[in-house]
Amino acid sequence: MNSDADLIKLYSRRILALAADIPHAERLAQPTASVKRRSPLCGSTVTVDVVVEDGRIADFGQDVKACALGQAAAAVVGANAIGRSRAEIERARDELRAMLKENGPVPAPPFEGFEVLLPARDYRNRHASILLSIEATAEAMAEAEARAAG
Repeated sequence: MNSDADLIKLYSRRILALAADIPHAERLAQPTASVKRRSPLCGSTVTVDVVVEDGRIADFGQDVKACALGQAAAAVVGANAIGRSRAEIERARDELRAMLKENGPVPAPPFEGFEVLLPARDYRNRHASILLSIEATAEAMAEAEARAAG
């Protein structure tokens, strides 16, 4: 961090509000698939449970133990995951990664809420935590599809 002003900018009120109110912040009793992801750099962890029906997320739960940025990202995922296909989740993951690492545009709807994390572009050490929830969701969708096919 460069200064107190940068820290305040990074942890804006919007980020903190999202972090304080993560939708679907409980594990599911009988998920189709579960994936736990951990950021080795900061130790943040996210466990995502999905119930997949007809190729779409029918139910979603997550246990988030991350910094405010990771929690805010998990809130955006939690608010938008239900009803999404694997392709939609993977697109959101790829767009979020590009937004952070390649100065790409904000992810397309319904994941445009990731816009709040634009200030984190300059803090590469936070990117892994921000990506945890969407990466775990994509992985859980792939695992659920593999189980359904096998």
